[in-house]
Amino acid sequence: MTILKSLLISFCTISLLSCNSNNKTPEKTIVEETIKPSEKIELSKSQKIINDAIAAHGGDFYNNAQYSFGFRGNIYQFKNDGNNYEYTKSSNKDNTITLDVLKNGNFSRTVNGEAVKLSEKEIVSGTGAINSVIYFATLPYKLNDKAVNFKHIESTVIKNKDYHVIEVTFNKDGGGEDHDDEYYYWINKDTNKIDYLAYNYQVNKGGVRFRSAYNVRVIDGVTFQDYINYKADVGTPLKDLPMLYEAEKLKELSKIKTENIINLNKN
Repeated sequence: MTILKSLLISFCTISLLSCNSNNKTPEKTIVEETIKPSEKIELSKSQKIINDAIAAHGGDFYNNAQYSFGFRGNIYQFKNDGNNYEYTKSSNKDNTITLDVLKNGNFSRTVNGEAVKLSEKEIVSGTGAINSVIYFATLPYKLNDKAVNFKHIESTVIKNKDYHVIEVTFNKDGGGEDHDDEYYYWINKDTNKIDYLAYNYQVNKGGVRFRSAYNVRVIDGVTFQDYINYKADVGTPLKDLPMLYEAEKLKELSKIKTENIINLNKN
C-alpha cells in the first residue's frame, strides 16, 4: 500500500516590496495585510483534531527526525529535513544486500553496491512498499500531506473510552496507486493519539482491515506503536468495525511490529 498523502491549510500574506529606501517617492510601498477577527480563516474540526494528533505523537520532532527500525526482517530508516525526506530499506538475503532509497519522490535500488536499472513497474512497486511501511510507522505525521482529504464523521465510545472518528480519503493526483483506499482513524479524546485505524482496499479483489494499537512507547519525543491487524468481510463499513471488534467477531491476521528503534540523531 502506498500512501503518501496530505491536506495543507495555509495562510497567505501578500506584500509589495519597497524600492530603494533612499528615494523620496518610492515606486512601491510595503503593504501590511490586516485581517479582521471576523475574516480570519478558522481550522475545520477535522483539521484541528488531526493537528492535535500529530502534536501528541511527535509534533515538531518529526520535522528533523531520523530513526531506524526493523520490520519483518528488513531495516528501515527515515530522515526528515523540513520538506525534504529520505527513506531507505535494507535487506540481506543469501549474502545479497539490497538497498532501496526513496529520496524526495525519486526511487533507486542498489544490489551489493551496484546500481540496478528498474522498470517503471518496479519503481512504482518499490516506492509503494517503502512508503507504506514508513507511513504506518510514523502515523499520523503524513496525514497533512497534500493529497489527503479528511472529515470528522462522529464521536464514539470504544471500550469505555471516547473517540473522534476521522475519515481519510486521497486525491488521485499525488495519492499513489492506492488512492481509492479509504481510511478511518479513531483518535482518543483524552490523549489525542490514534488507538485504532481501519481501511479498505481495492486490489486483489479488495479487503477490509482493522488495527488496534499496543506497545506504545515514546522515543526521544516521537511515539511509536505496534498494531494487531484484524480482517473483516469485504464490504463491511469501516464505521461498524469497532462494534465487531468489541464483540470479538474480527479475525486476527498478524501483528505489525516495529523493532530495535534507534534515534540516529543521537549517534
